[in-house]
Parts: sequence; structure tokens; C-alpha cells
Amino acid sequence: MNTIQRIVVLAKQVPDTRQVGKDAMTAEGTVNRAALPAIFNPEDLHALELALTLKERCAGASVYLLTMGPQRAADIIREAMYRGADGGYLLSGREFAGSDTLATSYALACALRKIGADVIVAGRQAIDGDTAQVGPQVAEKLGLPQVTYAEEVVNIEQGYLTIRRRIAEGIEVVKAPFPLVITVNGSAPACRPRHAKRLMYYKSARCRSELHAAPASFAAQRVAAKPELEIIEWTAANIQPDAAQLGLQGSPTKVKRIENVVFQAKEAKCLTAADEELEGLIQELMAAHTIG
Repeated sequence: MNTIQRIVVLAKQVPDTRQVGKDAMTAEGTVNRAALPAIFNPEDLHALELALTLKERCAGASVYLLTMGPQRAADIIREAMYRGADGGYLLSGREFAGSDTLATSYALACALRKIGADVIVAGRQAIDGDTAQVGPQVAEKLGLPQVTYAEEVVNIEQGYLTIRRRIAEGIEVVKAPFPLVITVNGSAPACRPRHAKRLMYYKSARCRSELHAAPASFAAQRVAAKPELEIIEWTAANIQPDAAQLGLQGSPTKVKRIENVVFQAKEAKCLTAADEELEGLIQELMAAHTIG
């Protein structure tokens, strides 16, 4: 296929790592997400913006969010819809609990095979793990080419995307065929804000478990009248995985300990703009081999 019709953004609702405390970890060595405020993973918002920009350049294209997590993870799907996404998929269930990057990428790959996508976009990494592994692992499991550290889609042509990526040595421009997986850097353009009309329309969007929890609510009535407001919610049974590769049993890595590290300055020196003071500071830094 030489046209882009469906773009899927892989996103994660993450614990706000600025609020890590003594209850941030469970006895099993997994993150205690209930003890921390939940936010949209920052680099996934950059990925959403790249996807929405790509959608605007491809007539007839649509953007869907795919996330894995508990019922409350539907919040980031709504957030994406407020900003321009067309809908979303929530993978939820106890079978997925405690997944590391290997089990997470396996579950996402199973879901993506069912959804189908011309372009899969994800943030470079999540702030609760900082591994940058899930996007590349999904590409490997699906047998797709991948472009990492992306900042912008420069050009779209017959079956190919030209992508600018930021690497340690500078800027690199690459050309890759689609379908493909793109992971997006934090240096990419920030995501657009919520659109007021979309917020009013999609604020009633709900997944199945949310509808079951409040069947007589106004939101449930809205979803019944407008089926496009239903967020698709899948359990493991819907994606037909190998159960041994899900959750804790499919996760060879475990978190040993979580700590909240706060850096504090032991020494401070106040300087004026006088040339003598600046010259003295430079000499001190050179003597300590900090510079030079």
C-alpha cells in the first residue's frame, strides 16, 4: 500500500516520577501506580503531535491511540481525542499486570496485528522506566523497519517517509518504507493544546468497563447515541496471545528498588559581572580539571 490510512500512536499513562515516595513500590517489585498521580507520558505527547501532523498531510488518514493499563488509562485516550485523535484502544486486564518491556511490547504487537497500521508512532521512552526499549521491540516483533529519535517527517512519497532524526553526533535524515515504527524524541515539536469543541464532544468518551461501572450516567447515554464515543477496550482474549508471554510470568526483568534522589548543592558562590571574578572562576575550574 502506497498511501497512509491508519496511524497508531503507542502511549502510556505513567506515574508522575516527581512524586516518588516510600509507597512507590509493591512487595512484588513493581511500581505501585495507585500511590502516584498518573500523567500522559511526556514524549508520547510529542509522538502524538507527529502523528497528527502526518494525518493532516495525508488525505483520509486517521490517528488512533493504543495504550495498555488499568481502566484509568482511558484518560490519556480521551486526552488524545481532545487534541485531534480519532479514537483509541485500551488493553486492560490482570493478565497484563507487572509487565516489563518485553511483555509489554509482546502484548502491543499482538494488538497491532489485529488493528493494522501503516505507521506506528511512539515516544522514545517512558519516564517510569527510561529504557527506550518498547518501540524498537514492537518493530522487531512485527518485522517492521524502525526509525528512532525522530523529530520530523520531512517528506512523504510513494511508499516511503523521509524522517529527520536527532542523534548524538547531530542531525541525520533517513528514508524508510512504510509500514514502519517511529520513536519520537523529546526535541520534536510539542503537542498542540486541547481543542475546545473536541473537548466538549469527546469528554463523554468511555471504555466498556467505565460504562459498566456507571450504566445510567450521562456519558453512557451519549455513547449509546454516538457509538464513535466508545473507546475500544480489549482483554487478553481479544488479541489471542501466548499467555506465558504476558504480565509477570512473561517478564524476565524485575525492579529491585525505587528511590527518589534529590540533588543538593554543597557549595555555592555568587559572582558579579566583574571581569576579575569571572577570570578567577575560570582559573578555579581549570585547576580542578572541570574545564580545559
